[in-house]
Amino acid sequence: MSSATDLLKLHLAQKAARGVTHVALTREAQTQLRLVRPAPATKPPTPRNQPAVASPAAPPAIRRVEQAPLPAAPAPVAPARPLPERISLSAPSPLTPQAQTRDEMLAHLALEAENNDKARSLGTLRDIMVFATGTPDAEIVFVGEAPGAEEEKMREPFVGPAGQLLTKIIQAMGLRRNDVYITNICKFRPKIDDGRFQGAKNRAPSVGEMLSCQQFVLAELEIIKPKVIVALGSTAATGLGIEGTVGRLRGQFHDFRGTPIMVTYHPSYLLRREQEDGGGIAEKRLVWEDMMKVMQQVGLPITDKQRAYFSKARG
Repeated sequence: MSSATDLLKLHLAQKAARGVTHVALTREAQTQLRLVRPAPATKPPTPRNQPAVASPAAPPAIRRVEQAPLPAAPAPVAPARPLPERISLSAPSPLTPQAQTRDEMLAHLALEAENNDKARSLGTLRDIMVFATGTPDAEIVFVGEAPGAEEEKMREPFVGPAGQLLTKIIQAMGLRRNDVYITNICKFRPKIDDGRFQGAKNRAPSVGEMLSCQQFVLAELEIIKPKVIVALGSTAATGLGIEGTVGRLRGQFHDFRGTPIMVTYHPSYLLRREQEDGGGIAEKRLVWEDMMKVMQQVGLPITDKQRAYFSKARG
């Protein structure tokens, strides 16, 4: 106990040297101190032939002040992990366009889509996220249904056979692929069975799978603010809230939050028809008529040559 007393004395002496004159003690500490009997003071012998040295001045007395018991120290709490910024679709734009460019906002949105727990937790979508391609300044946005095998490999929408046909359609409109914006209503390739032996097989996303990614497509459209949206196929149209078959919906504009939207056949449907009847020229003409309406809507010129594309299908 004497060692504890010595340590206490040293601690108090250090405080006194710093000018501390009062120390608060709890009642429990006071009780414990009363039980401590100070060891008898012993004076060390003075060596022979050596003058006695005066003892150093004692530190100023420290007056004990009674104080109510201090509350127990709270248990240590681990620092909170910062929450990622979330995307909201409410107006005004959730990504503060006054402070960010469209490129920056879309890059932020792509990161959010990559970490989309809602989609990943379904267990029916594959792991690789495919976002979008094109310019954020596009007047025309093409919306498909979901990435396929080639898109998953390249991490870019519409790069497989259907994508190559879409590129030809865009070029026939007098535009380049990087003049428009191309995205999908579902950002992940849907699994077939458990996805391990899926190969090149693809399927359309379910309603639940589309809803898990819908917020990102809506945010993309809000950021870009195109003059026209083109929904490629009934699945994309359904994901944007427009119900019905392509045959019934195509050929006219519908309204999507104040923006005209044209529903037309998906390029993969044109490829299937091409294999079935050796041409599919009738369906190609219907798609082209829809595209000419889109061109008129955004003010693109249409030449006589363009008007004649697939005209034999009407003969």
